[in-house]
Amino acid sequence: HRSLRLPPAEPPPMLGKRVVTALVLLAILLPSILVFPAPVWGAVTLVFLAVAAHEWSLLLGHRRHALAAALTLAATGAVLLAWHELGGWPGWFVALAAGAATLLWIAAAPLRLRRHDARGGGWPLAAALLLACWIALLALRDIGAAALLSAMAIVWVADIAAYFVGRALGRRKLAPAISPGKSWEGAIGGFFAVAVIGLLAAASPALADALPARLVANWSPLGAVLALVALAALSIVGDLHESLLKRQAGVKDSGTLLPGHGGVLDRIDALIPTMPAAMLLHRLLG
Repeated sequence: HRSLRLPPAEPPPMLGKRVVTALVLLAILLPSILVFPAPVWGAVTLVFLAVAAHEWSLLLGHRRHALAAALTLAATGAVLLAWHELGGWPGWFVALAAGAATLLWIAAAPLRLRRHDARGGGWPLAAALLLACWIALLALRDIGAAALLSAMAIVWVADIAAYFVGRALGRRKLAPAISPGKSWEGAIGGFFAVAVIGLLAAASPALADALPARLVANWSPLGAVLALVALAALSIVGDLHESLLKRQAGVKDSGTLLPGHGGVLDRIDALIPTMPAAMLLHRLLG
């Protein structure tokens, strides 16, 4: 995610690669959410997150452990997926995984950004955070496609709005030493878009299971706006964290698996902290 950066215009060949890659990803992911049963979604996303674990380990400089990180996450996820299918995860398990990950992202990640060091914890922590994201993705899918897609849409809306507002109005740098293209104006534009679109979505009966509707019903429109903006802010923390990882590693992208997009980690950096937080909110709402 480079929503708050101000990149130069992409040449047509690169833009074409981005579009083709995005269409291929949609062709894989959307049927997994809307058509196939939950285990298919679990298996597909587990593969993606295992690749992300490999990329994250390389960014940390753990080349000898990168494969171990990917295999550890995949093996643990496979066991958890079997548990999920045999009897389902108890509520406490999902709440514990989502709560622990959210606490780490809220408490530890800003400290890392202030210290300009995103490498603490090594590959085991990276794998654990990715695993918590995967648990949240599958648990959200269990609630329903609307719950899952609306949680991811919070990140997408913030990303797109921040990109265009930042390009048009961006003046004050958000984190110049980490990602010079990000601006406060872009971030505020993303927050505003998330709040407005979230409230509009909450009014739709078809999205009654989605997070915005549940927040409005339980916490009032103001409470919903505050929660949605907090999630959008958390997505920026995830984005900045990965930017810092890449800056420390001296690379532009986390990998080359996705033509025109870089690596898997480049595409999901903002989802990693927000999906557990969104799932935790669902649990708190009952």
